[in-house]
Amino acid sequence: METITLNNGVDMPALGLGVFQTPPDETRAAVKAALGAGYHHVDTAAAYGNDRQVGEAVHNSDLDRSEVFLETKIWISDYGYDETRSGCVISAPNGYPYPDR
Repeated sequence: METITLNNGVDMPALGLGVFQTPPDETRAAVKAALGAGYHHVDTAAAYGNDRQVGEAVHNSDLDRSEVFLETKIWISDYGYDETRSGCVISAPNGYPYPDR
């Protein structure tokens, strides 16, 4: 899959699944299907209310966590280095780590 190199040198898959307005009870199946179809990028946010299901689908997939690029948005109140790190922890309720880059 084609990737885009971000300013920090991380390669992000160019194509990803967005889960905005995906009901939590449908999110797990949608992410599972996307990962099975070759997607390795999921775009989510804590505000969507379905980030737990995204994490569960990734965890239960055949992919290693390092093979999946998870993108999330943070609240305006979480802007700043320390605040953003806290926002990422909140958005990873199953304890999935995020790269320390």
